[in-house]
Amino acid sequence: MTTIDSRLEALGVTLPAAPAPAANYVPYVLAGKLLHVSGQISQNEAGLIKGKLGADLAVEQGAEAARRCAISLLAQLRAACDGDFGRLKRVVKLTGFVNSTADFTDQPKVINGASDFLVAVLGDAGRHARSAVSAASLPLGVAVEIDAIFELS
Repeated sequence: MTTIDSRLEALGVTLPAAPAPAANYVPYVLAGKLLHVSGQISQNEAGLIKGKLGADLAVEQGAEAARRCAISLLAQLRAACDGDFGRLKRVVKLTGFVNSTADFTDQPKVINGASDFLVAVLGDAGRHARSAVSAASLPLGVAVEIDAIFELS
């Protein structure tokens, strides 16, 4: 068991199977040592986490939706590494998209749900560059979508 697996267990998180693509794309691409993971949408065991920040959802609910995106990102990472988290060197970058109203300005607080989770699980290797932007709508009406770039050894 890796340190990552131990930290996930300590947090009470069981990674799901890597979500399948919803359209004509692949879930990830390995280019050299950089693993580019396609956008992961907010979902949990009950299904899609839908809604618009600033209208339907509070910042805390958005942060939880972002955390769920990060869980899916780690599931994709695990699949790309054939289950070997020991190959992860660091998270390079996250790009977070928040389904929000025109006057909503707390996108960074929402995406912190993913950033904080990745640091909790990965330690310093989870610290990353990041963008957090608003979107007028997201696929299937979800609240958050996040893609990532990981560096592998």
